Amino acid sequence: MPLGTLDRTPPPFFRQGPSAFTRLVVFSALALFLMVADRRLGVVEPLRAVIATVLHPVQQALRVPVQAVRTGGEYLQGLAAARASEAQARRLLADKAERLGRLEMLEQENARLREMLNLRAALSARTQAAEVLYDRPDPYTRKVVIDRGLTQGVVLGSPVIDHTGVIGQVTRVYPLTSEVTLLVDKDAVIPVLNTRTQVRGVAYGDPQRGGLELRFMPTNADVREGDVLATSGMDGVYPSGLPVAVVSRVERRADSAFARILLEPVGQLASARHVLVVEPVGRELPPPPDPEPETAAPRRGAGRR
Repeated sequence: MPLGTLDRTPPPFFRQGPSAFTRLVVFSALALFLMVADRRLGVVEPLRAVIATVLHPVQQALRVPVQAVRTGGEYLQGLAAARASEAQARRLLADKAERLGRLEMLEQENARLREMLNLRAALSARTQAAEVLYDRPDPYTRKVVIDRGLTQGVVLGSPVIDHTGVIGQVTRVYPLTSEVTLLVDKDAVIPVLNTRTQVRGVAYGDPQRGGLELRFMPTNADVREGDVLATSGMDGVYPSGLPVAVVSRVERRADSAFARILLEPVGQLASARHVLVVEPVGRELPPPPDPEPETAAPRRGAGRR
């Protein structure tokens, strides 16, 4: 093929258009013209609206991942804040519950103290307030220790009562504390009076059942369930009229001359905290008169020789 017939023009891929400087000048002038036209005439505003409308779904689609990440972060932050608020609310609720429990306990304690003060005013014997410190660790006895002793004037045998009735008697006295034997102890004995029939009896502690038993009452004795027993005041220790127990059950057996009468103490033996120590009634009674010396009778035959 002759060389003159060859096409020496570059292929389309290598063809070069206007120079870069020319394109820069043209596009700069076009941009300047569009800015001036948009500023002065507003000719680009419809085009901008159309482009914004067309690109709006694309913008919303592109914002979904960003919004999801932002929403997830806000959710995690809100969840952490909610957990912190819940923990704080639980702490406050526990604190309020504890305060409410203390308040209810104080209200009950104040009510018991007011009742004890009323009972104290009704007693003619000398009394003093005491607080139960702890129970004796002996499992075979029912005794408590109070914070009053010889230094405060507590004497052996002093009755101990709470706002509901008799709970026991002082059986051992130390300089600063005293030991109180409760009514349900196996060694506890208290004379009682049936307030309905005015019949006297003796109640004994029943530690196995946690109550008392009215012993040596005949089978035909007029004792009913619900009868209230109070101190008789005949022993010179307990003031008369203090509530002791309530008859809970009466068993009359044909093979026994005595009825089995079970009692429930009215005093708060297991939960008493503040009590009154009453001076024994015998300390206020006048001493018995001295026996008069017997005059020696003259012997028969005296003066006879």
